Amino acid sequence: MDEPLVVARLRTAGCVFAEDEARLLIATARTADELSAMVERRAAGLPLEQVLGWAEFCGLRIAVDPGVFVPRRRTELLVQRALLIRGDDPPQTPPAPGGTHPPRPLLIVVDLCCGAGAIGAALAAAVDRAEVHAVDIDPAAVACARRNVPGHVYQGDLYQPLPARLRRQVRILAANVPYVPTGEIGFLPPEARAHEPLVALDGGLDGLDVLRRVAAGAPDWLAPGGHLLIETSERQVPVAAAAFTASGLAVQVATSDDLNATVVIGTR
Repeated sequence: MDEPLVVARLRTAGCVFAEDEARLLIATARTADELSAMVERRAAGLPLEQVLGWAEFCGLRIAVDPGVFVPRRRTELLVQRALLIRGDDPPQTPPAPGGTHPPRPLLIVVDLCCGAGAIGAALAAAVDRAEVHAVDIDPAAVACARRNVPGHVYQGDLYQPLPARLRRQVRILAANVPYVPTGEIGFLPPEARAHEPLVALDGGLDGLDVLRRVAAGAPDWLAPGGHLLIETSERQVPVAAAAFTASGLAVQVATSDDLNATVVIGTR
């Protein structure tokens, strides 16, 4: 199956970026039969990343299994802001008389609603001496995240499975919570509605049910000066910020027009 045939099949199926997708499928398939099967799965509506078995995120290839939420490029803003925060941390302890710095203390990172673990994997790759913990309620996501996150991955509901020793120790608490209002799920692209778990998409009546729970629990886990970062939509910012403030967190908002992304940041 040569590239023009792949492009034609994808275009007929309604793939807007048929040429780009064809090149990725051809580069990934190991045999002609495998390529044909991958093309047909994509034409049937599976997300491209689930067909390829990976998604590109912050320069990494994140393994993505069928039925697992696909990392979005807009979520890279959350990682970027977390890394800027890391750069604002207090400097290392002054060097000892011998002139050497003691090692920087471990940076404890928690990735809630981790899905495939893209945020945790990206922060682990970018931050020296990061201790990463990731949590998801979906067993398929947890199995996938364990292939991506060089750290601890737990199955459970938000903070529930985290070890007690992390209380008041977390410097970066990242959460890509579901934030689509229940009544708007039907407007999502068909590939998301049909092939990604509803628990990763549906945020309740106003889309902020899980965000409120994460914000309410954050002070029990954040270290002094620690930060909570949650992706949301621009129109949800006032209510999301109020939830952060109600938990005693100082709030700022980061946006990116290029990524069409909004992140609410709270500091304890």
